Amino acid sequence: MSTTGASASFMLRHPAHWLALGFGSGLSPRAPGTVGTLWAWLAFIVLDRWLGELQWAVVIAASLAAGLWACTLTARHLGVADPGAIVWDEVVAFWIMLWLLMPCDFWMQLAAFVLFRYFDAAKPGPVGWADRLFKLKAGQAIGWRQGLGILFDDLVAAGCALLLLALWITLWKI
Repeated sequence: MSTTGASASFMLRHPAHWLALGFGSGLSPRAPGTVGTLWAWLAFIVLDRWLGELQWAVVIAASLAAGLWACTLTARHLGVADPGAIVWDEVVAFWIMLWLLMPCDFWMQLAAFVLFRYFDAAKPGPVGWADRLFKLKAGQAIGWRQGLGILFDDLVAAGCALLLLALWITLWKI
């Protein structure tokens, strides 16, 4: 995935760019998805002091809706269907994971981070399917379908990571 065209000046041109680029975390020259996920982890820990279960549900729902808009528009402005600099998909997916796992200790959070990054980067099985589902077709303009695709494969990656964590927790307690 290319980050071509993504820069601090690009980010400052439109509010959608701020959000899609994870408030700058997606501008990392190396592993922007990992940096975006680390930003999500830190933001969750900070915000979790003030947000309860219901507030998190609202924040996540609003973040998904705003993310669809921001990711679509930013991809269109960059001229790339799924740019690596867009990390809002990692942010929201990892927030969902932490929201469902908390309260948990640091080691469980770290395991969630590692598993999520594995599934998001390697795209095995269902994550690869989800990634291919919304790919740009020849002659097609970048639109809402690609914006949905940017978010969808990360949500599937989070689901796969959560499934493995649930199995691990279940087997560990036996």
